Amino acid sequence: MPKTDVILTNNVVGLGAESDHVKVAAGYARNYLFPQGLAIPLTSANKRQIEALKKRRVDREAKELQTMSELGTALSKLTLVLTVKTGEDGKMFGSVTAGQIADELRHQFDAHVDKRKIHLVHPIKHIGDYEAELHLHHDVTVTLKIKVNSSTPLSPEVQAAIAAQHAHAKAKEGKEEVKEEKGGGKDRRGKAAEGKGAKAGEGRKSPRPEKAEKAEKGEKPERPEKSEKGGEKKAKAPKA
Repeated sequence: MPKTDVILTNNVVGLGAESDHVKVAAGYARNYLFPQGLAIPLTSANKRQIEALKKRRVDREAKELQTMSELGTALSKLTLVLTVKTGEDGKMFGSVTAGQIADELRHQFDAHVDKRKIHLVHPIKHIGDYEAELHLHHDVTVTLKIKVNSSTPLSPEVQAAIAAQHAHAKAKEGKEEVKEEKGGGKDRRGKAAEGKGAKAGEGRKSPRPEKAEKAEKGEKPERPEKSEKGGEKKAKAPKA
């Protein structure tokens, strides 16, 4: 299938943003991109228009960053309250999803956040207090506080049990984080000790080549013979 070079004039999902130079199927450009005003052909006559598209893109991205930063600052100071159906023991029928959180953000605060940008730190299957990470922009991530209440009146005993369960979960999470930090320290100390051991091994002298060779053959190293007076014996000449 023949390809053609085009310059995008708008964001096209899966293809690129305005001012991007992309290669697409000629039929796709002719039948969809050009009629919809999403792209223009790549020609020398379009250079001035390409520069204008680049400037528009920079302005748009700067505005998006500012908008998401302001939205993130506002949401980080709020608490989203959700009311769900539960049994008498406080257990929910199902769990709270990112889609439900997005809907409630729109209804309660008129904040439009794509559900794909909502990441739950822990699954929400019980009433209580939770947190969700909002990845509003590649440079903007904030934490949203969430309070989940039950539409069914709960006894004080059940409420106390749920509060104790949440406290235990938080304490366990804190211990795991401490273990991870200590484990990282051990790894660093282990690597340092390993490095010192390597250096100490490098400092040791290797055995002399001759002795090492004889040791491998199982031979004993030769020693100079000494006379009774402590001097070295002279080698006798062989008899004729």
